[in-house]
Amino acid sequence: MLTVTQLAREFNISRATILYYEREGLLTPACRSDNGYRWYGKKEVERLRNIAAYRAYGLPVSSIRTLLEQKDMDQAQILKTHFHALENEIQNLKAQQKAIVALLHAPHLLEENIVNKERWTQIMAAAGFSENDMVKWHQKFEEMEPAEHQKFLESLGIGADEITRIRAL
Repeated sequence: MLTVTQLAREFNISRATILYYEREGLLTPACRSDNGYRWYGKKEVERLRNIAAYRAYGLPVSSIRTLLEQKDMDQAQILKTHFHALENEIQNLKAQQKAIVALLHAPHLLEENIVNKERWTQIMAAAGFSENDMVKWHQKFEEMEPAEHQKFLESLGIGADEITRIRAL
């Protein structure tokens, strides 16, 4: 039997992570001693091994809970769904890379206000961005560099009211 601290050391994770898994219903100690110590046995160690593997795959806690409670067929479906979500994210990131590369090859286009809103939208669409992807792009830009996002939108010749609307996304 292992304590929380011993289990954390064995898996090279923090005590807080194990306690979080307990709060989320993923891992329950085999028993608690009179002094309140949590004790974990072989079954719990194996369960934590599965949790750690699923986390390494990038699965969210909610999916892990479902995986641990369901049968193999549901496991395959959850993993396939996660795989497809990762694939979509990879494609979106590749599209963003293409758009950035295009911009880096011709940065003067923005500096000279040659690219306007309509042209920028065409460039983004040609790079594979959907309307939803473009909204996410603006949200991230605003989150990471709000002042630069403002300057960028102004460089596209967009009016103040529309800039305010875009930045509020």
